[in-house]
Amino acid sequence: MTAHTPKLAASESTATKSAAENSRSAENLQATQGPPTVEEARKFAEEAEARLLDLWVKGSRAQWVMETYITPDTEEMAAEADQQVKAAVSELAAKSRRFDGMQLPPDVARKLKLIKLSVDIPSPQNPKESAELSQINASLQSDYGKGKWCPNGPSGGSGGKCLELSDLEHIMATSRDPVELEKAWAGWHAIAPPMKARYSRMVELANDGAREMGFENVGAMWRSNYDMKPDEFSAELDRLWSQVRPLYVSLHAYVRNQLLKKYGPSVIPADGEIPAHLLGNMWAQDWANIYPLVAPPNADPGYDLSEILKAKKIEPLAMVHYGENFFKSLGFAPLPPTFWERSMFVKPADRSVVCHASAWDVDYVDDLRIKMCIEQTGEDFSTIHHELGHNFYQRAYDTQPPLFRNSANDGFHEAIGDTIALSVTPEYLKQIGLLENVPPESSDIGLLMHKALEKVAFLPFGLMIDKWRWEVFSGKISPAEYNKRWWELRKQYQGIAPPVARSEADFDPGAKYHVAANVPYARYFLADILQFQFHRALCREAGYKGPLNRCSIYNNKEAGARLNKMLEMGQSRPWPEALEAMTGEKQMDATAIIDYFAPLKKWLDEQNAKDGAKLDW
Repeated sequence: MTAHTPKLAASESTATKSAAENSRSAENLQATQGPPTVEEARKFAEEAEARLLDLWVKGSRAQWVMETYITPDTEEMAAEADQQVKAAVSELAAKSRRFDGMQLPPDVARKLKLIKLSVDIPSPQNPKESAELSQINASLQSDYGKGKWCPNGPSGGSGGKCLELSDLEHIMATSRDPVELEKAWAGWHAIAPPMKARYSRMVELANDGAREMGFENVGAMWRSNYDMKPDEFSAELDRLWSQVRPLYVSLHAYVRNQLLKKYGPSVIPADGEIPAHLLGNMWAQDWANIYPLVAPPNADPGYDLSEILKAKKIEPLAMVHYGENFFKSLGFAPLPPTFWERSMFVKPADRSVVCHASAWDVDYVDDLRIKMCIEQTGEDFSTIHHELGHNFYQRAYDTQPPLFRNSANDGFHEAIGDTIALSVTPEYLKQIGLLENVPPESSDIGLLMHKALEKVAFLPFGLMIDKWRWEVFSGKISPAEYNKRWWELRKQYQGIAPPVARSEADFDPGAKYHVAANVPYARYFLADILQFQFHRALCREAGYKGPLNRCSIYNNKEAGARLNKMLEMGQSRPWPEALEAMTGEKQMDATAIIDYFAPLKKWLDEQNAKDGAKLDW
């Protein structure tokens, strides 16, 4: 569930060779031009973003066609468009260094910085090394995408078959056999060891590229994307984690104790870490699939939204109209006609498509679309509200200069989508006629538990992924300790342990897509925090006084105006200013997630005390 932002997603390619050559030409040109001026810097920024906007739009169109009509030809077209973006960014980032150290107007300085930060893995200028980096990154993603586990050997002998990740995820989500779960977990993680040597070489090459752009290493470059010094950003994440850790510890202790009752002490210890394969998810990052094992007694909310949608025969298109009506109730203009003409709402029967839900602004103005394979489920009903949150954010900032047509920081876009989804409450469902009666507050513990297994359980995982990578990029972790340190951090932050013995012959980080594909991950931790801070602020603006988990901002124009004030800023100002426009606060604050789950925290503490469950690990 993402906002499609090709300007931030350009992958490495051999096109960086020409970018490196352009960089050297730029340096030679600088030597003959004399000192740069402020006017030159402004002109450069304006011409750069005009050029990039043209390439972003072309890339967006090519990517849309590829994801909604997958063929070798559309894949090649999308790759070529992506290469053009990457080459241009590398060239412009190199040329922008001409203006380093100058006193520039804030908007110009910000644009030049955003050009440099618009690639996640910077290429070194050396053409040979640039091509090597491109090949490594493509091969890592390819290895991940083609990953399979063959229980009966590579050929799937004896009538068995090889299992893809989707098959293994289904096992992790539904099986209650610890032996089967352990095999599935180990089977998937076995795809990663061949990546290790290439990943290590990628770190060397990417760090060279980062240093050539003026950053200490790639980790420092990633942390520079948050309008504060890299070390300050690291400290900010630690501060936020310290706020939410007590809630996570209570949830962890309760879940461990319930799993102990299910599986017994031979499978799970009464204290210490939870074995990673028992939490319903390949990476133990989302525990919602084990809700039936840990559900509070008598916590049934009394309704099933999926069944309601089916009983009322609310088709996918009608579900999207419910989502649009939510935003119209806040005072936002209707979606453009092209949204309904060009979006993909259901899975076509005649071709392969990418079903992963995403929101698009194809022309960076008002060609808004969503791409989903909608089914009549409560989950998809909420997802529609989430994706439209991206779309209305995209339209709100469409009058900003092209380089500012993005969220305030990379955590904001996901947070906005999730903020809107938090308003899909029983109260909201009653207001729009999908629910006759709102369940009593006694049912809230079950609803909160399910959401905590998704949101609270994710927090330490969202934090430790980049904690590990920052240490890798800085050289603090050597390749000889990659796996050892990975599990030290997972134990430290998540309180989980591997289900089978691990060594440096393994490379478990590579079994997570975002590591193999070099996608920064701190944004997801931030989004998990910010969505509750946004939700609390909007509920406050709406005059709501009750429990935060029961608040919906549906049909409140004041909340809508407050929301739009922040959305229309895009990335034009440092994110604390955007945060203040929405919340009145300049600092990210995790007390909102504590407020939201306060009834559950009280209940968890009571259960843990009653059962003698041991806290921490």
